[in-house]
Parts: sequence; structure tokens; C-alpha cells
Amino acid sequence: MSNTATVATPAQPQTTTQPAGGPFIRHSEPGKARIYDLTGIAFGSLTNQPLTAIPGYISAFRLYFKATAANTATQGIAAATSDAPFNVVSLIQVFDALGTPIYALPGFEALYLVPMFSGGFGLRDCADVRNLPSYAPIATATATVGSFTFASVIPCEFAKGIGVLGMADGSTLPKIQVQWNTQSAVMGSSGLSQVNPTIEFRVNADFYWLPANDQTAPPGLGSTRQWFLQQGYPAISSGATATVTIPRQGGWIDTLIFILRDSNSNRQDYWPTILRLKIDGIGEIETNIDEVYDDMAIAFGVGSTVGITGTGTIMAARPTGVIAFSRKTSLGRQVLGLLDTYETALSTSAGTSMTVEGAPWATGSNTPWTLNGLLGQVIPSGALIQGLVEV
Repeated sequence: MSNTATVATPAQPQTTTQPAGGPFIRHSEPGKARIYDLTGIAFGSLTNQPLTAIPGYISAFRLYFKATAANTATQGIAAATSDAPFNVVSLIQVFDALGTPIYALPGFEALYLVPMFSGGFGLRDCADVRNLPSYAPIATATATVGSFTFASVIPCEFAKGIGVLGMADGSTLPKIQVQWNTQSAVMGSSGLSQVNPTIEFRVNADFYWLPANDQTAPPGLGSTRQWFLQQGYPAISSGATATVTIPRQGGWIDTLIFILRDSNSNRQDYWPTILRLKIDGIGEIETNIDEVYDDMAIAFGVGSTVGITGTGTIMAARPTGVIAFSRKTSLGRQVLGLLDTYETALSTSAGTSMTVEGAPWATGSNTPWTLNGLLGQVIPSGALIQGLVEV
């Protein structure tokens, strides 16, 4: 009897690939990349460093700021300004590969409020970048007075895999431009005899690698989530019954943030007891201001800082003079970052009228006050992608 030959088992590959079909993120891999790290930057200067190509699609630019002072003796400053250290940036702008501005904000709004309310960075406690391990506040009375450290983000992705920017073509890349503030604007006008700190500015990236199958592209490629600060008009007087108009750009709004500042540009909680937000004359929101605060705690995890026992923290503190509303809560009452369907995004056009009414506004000092609107809006490349396209 003859023996039957044994058939050898084919060798298995060292790595496996996903079967054809399905969403982009199934065929890509999450990655991190360093772009540049600049040191010795002076207050009041301009940074316009070109970005470098990355083999994939940017989901977020990760930013790092560090001011270093080398004083020979202990000196002090009375106190940093209320927006410090985030107002170390006077204006930060991001342009897409075609040169279209998609992000143009002052430092406090860009580096503190957007990470807190956009859902594009951390959630709940970690939405406040001051709670990250990298944060160190401005030293005000030590030999290193004027030193500080913080990290922040420029989020591009507004839903999973959607809103990313292509970075593989070295000839056409996005651009980040930073105008740095003056030292006195950050640290106040008193006690500035110490050696001026210098700034380190680092830009890294969270990105998706180019898939092995180059026919697979992110959904809605070319769609962008844009952030702009709009100054409302007219100015507000103490105790006045007034309606403030917020100019519009047009797009699908997912986040509305309002900042109230006095004549010294300090943020103040001079909100009316009853707040009315109208879109094209229709009352979208008419409610008590304390309920707005409660809704912010529910949606964003931003509110009280006192624990049940009276100690500790249960959520990030609401920034003074800031209220926010989200349209990224189609699936629940909480902002869940990139997990949402955009079913309730607010459709607007350049002619849309947005007004905030107070009848009356609270009483306070340093008038007139200015109400600014920080608006997160999506500009789709075609129709707005809705539904959970990544599953």
C-alpha cells in the first residue's frame, strides 16, 4: 500500500489586512507625527513656519507652548491677565491646501474654548486643558517668573474620519500662522523688570495613515470644520434691554459659544436672567440663565467644581463670561466627541439672522460690553454626511 503525501500548509503573512470594502478607518491606521519644534520665539513676533508632508490625513494638529524665563533673582508680577496663558497667541490662523482660511481666532478662544466645547479633543474633565499633565500656570513670584506650559489642539475631524486634511502632497499643504501677543498683554503691565521669557512652540499631528488600498479615501473628503469669532453689535449698556446681532458666514453650525466682555476686554457674567437666542426671528432658545449653566454641565461636563462632599472636583469649571450650546447631541444629551450623526446641525446661510436678546441684561461696571460669537461650522464638500458612516 502506498502512503499518501502530506500537503504542506501555506505560509501565513506576518501581518493581516482587512477584507475589501467597508469604511475608510477600517483600512487605515491611527498615527502620530512630529512636524516642527521652534524655540527662542520672542513675544510680539510672527511665526509662519511651513508644515512638512505626512503620509496620510490630519485629524488634529497638536500644539505645545512653553515660556521659559531665566531670572537671576526672585521677582514677581502682580497677577497674570484673565485669559493667560492662552492669550500668549494674539491670533492663530489655519489655511487649507488651497489657501482658504478655516480657523482664525485669538488665543484664548482658539486654545482654551475650542478644545473645551468642540468635542474634538478631550471630553468631560480633560476638555479643560488645564487638567492635562502638561499644564503649568504662569509663575508669578519665583526666580522663573513668567514661565508657563500648556498643550492644546486644532481639531479638523468633526465626526469619525470626516473633516480630515490631506498631508501627503508636499507641494500643497495646509499652513499655520501664529501672531504672538506682547508680554504685557499676557502678564499685565506691572512687575515686568524680569528677563523676558522666550517661547517654545511645537506642532505635532494626529493622523490617519494612507491605506494600502489607495482607492479608499476618507468620507466627505474636502469637507472642513471651521471656527471664526464674530463680534456682535450693538454694544450693551448696564441694565439695558438690548438685542445683539451676531454676523454669520454660512454653513452647518454644530457649536455656538458666546463670550461677554467689558470695556477692558475682561470676561464678565453680566448675562440677563432670561436669555433669548433667535435664528431668522424664530426663538430657538428662551430660558433662564441658570438652566443654560445646568445644560452646559450636562452636555459638556463644564460647570460646578465642588464635589458632593464639598471637596475635590467633579467637572471642569465654566469659564467666566462664557456660555455654550451644542448641536452635536443627536444621539444623547452629552457631547460624545466624534460620535454623532449631525442630524441636528443648524443649517445657515450668509443671510441668516442670529440674535441674542436680554430683557434686561444684568447691571455691572466698565460699559459698554461686547458680546462675541465663537461659531463652529461645517462646510461640506457636497451634501452633509449624516448617519454613522464609519460602521
